[in-house]
Amino acid sequence: MGGADVGNFLTKRGGFWHFVRRVPDEFKALDPRGIVRASTKIRVADDPRAIRAGEMARRINGELEAYWRGLVEGRAAEAQRRYDAARKRARALGFTYAPADELAATAPLLDLVRRFQAAQRGREDETEIAALLGGESPPQFTLAGLYDEYESLTRASRADMSPDQLRRWTHQKRRAIANLIDVIGDKPLHDIRREDALDYREWWQDRVMAEGVQIATANKDIGQIATMLKEIETRHRIGGLGTLFAGLRIAGEEDKSRAAFPVAHVRDRLLSEGALAGLNAEARGVVYLMVETGLRISEAVNLTAGTIHLNAPVPYISVEPDGRRMKTRQSEREIPLVGSALLAMRAHPAGFPRYRDKAATLSATVNKHLRERGLLPTEEHSLYSLRHTFEDRLTAVEAPEKLIAALMGHKYARPRYGAGPSLEQKRQWLDAIALAPPSRV
Repeated sequence: MGGADVGNFLTKRGGFWHFVRRVPDEFKALDPRGIVRASTKIRVADDPRAIRAGEMARRINGELEAYWRGLVEGRAAEAQRRYDAARKRARALGFTYAPADELAATAPLLDLVRRFQAAQRGREDETEIAALLGGESPPQFTLAGLYDEYESLTRASRADMSPDQLRRWTHQKRRAIANLIDVIGDKPLHDIRREDALDYREWWQDRVMAEGVQIATANKDIGQIATMLKEIETRHRIGGLGTLFAGLRIAGEEDKSRAAFPVAHVRDRLLSEGALAGLNAEARGVVYLMVETGLRISEAVNLTAGTIHLNAPVPYISVEPDGRRMKTRQSEREIPLVGSALLAMRAHPAGFPRYRDKAATLSATVNKHLRERGLLPTEEHSLYSLRHTFEDRLTAVEAPEKLIAALMGHKYARPRYGAGPSLEQKRQWLDAIALAPPSRV
């Protein structure tokens, strides 16, 4: 609906440009006008190419579509209220609520008799009769409205997300829905069938074969749809949605681990004088910090003055939620600062505000520089490879697995006892792998 060409809705009438649009079929029951007409109040003679009239038409069309969506949402909200009330009333009367068609198809005869008997006793109460005999249909949602409903139902689960995490969360859901609508159209959720889900999977398989799309990308989209439909089914008691996309993941997905830089490459190339001179100071600082801490990019760019402890007996950084969701519970940790990381934090004691909550921007900036300067050994390498190199360096000096897990923010396989490695113990191992930093960071 939102992608309509407003130029198709402009017509000349009485020397003025007029907006004229037929009410779409899905809104005819709510908007009886049939055709909506509105003058742009712009003379054709003053705007023969309809430039200004087009802008006005876009404004009118936007308001009109918002009005239609409001009608649908209002009807859906009322339907939801009535449906919930019927379920509660049925429960209070000792019955499980089910819509009339479901009762007719699956309810045992004795249950139906008991329901009719109870309805006969309360025949003057329409609400009670609807509750007993399934007179209220489940609320209806379309694919176009799936995101808004899912977002509303799960809002509490995102309270700890940062703006960038919310942006990515939203994009993933909206993209999956848009792809599904492209394949099967904007259907009511209760009209989606297993065949539609199989068509969606087939569409993704064709893209994998013809366009080289990663299987992981396809499976993520399929998983997003399955998760949203399952939530709608659970919260609104709409049966059959949660299993539509079950078992449709495409086999053959590779768990690609990013390549680690050879230690010599980090030491002789990335940390060489002037290798990162083309980067801005904050971007350089993140690279030097990651070399000696193994931080994830998102962890590095979200450090603040409160999580950088330069005056402690052992200077360190603390990885904390601080307004965003952590990748795992084990991600919260403290890492001593040595070598280039200590120099970088002394140069940026308040962190990297230019890239705060902008890990993707930082990554793109640094990777572009490394690529253009020939500082990536292969196409499999990227800035994130520093994290894998850091782990490999610890393994090479035979650091204890528990200490490696504590520094990397990984889950330790054995049960956790005590407080874990101290900052001093961590620093001793980091000193053992520290590389000579450039003279200027």
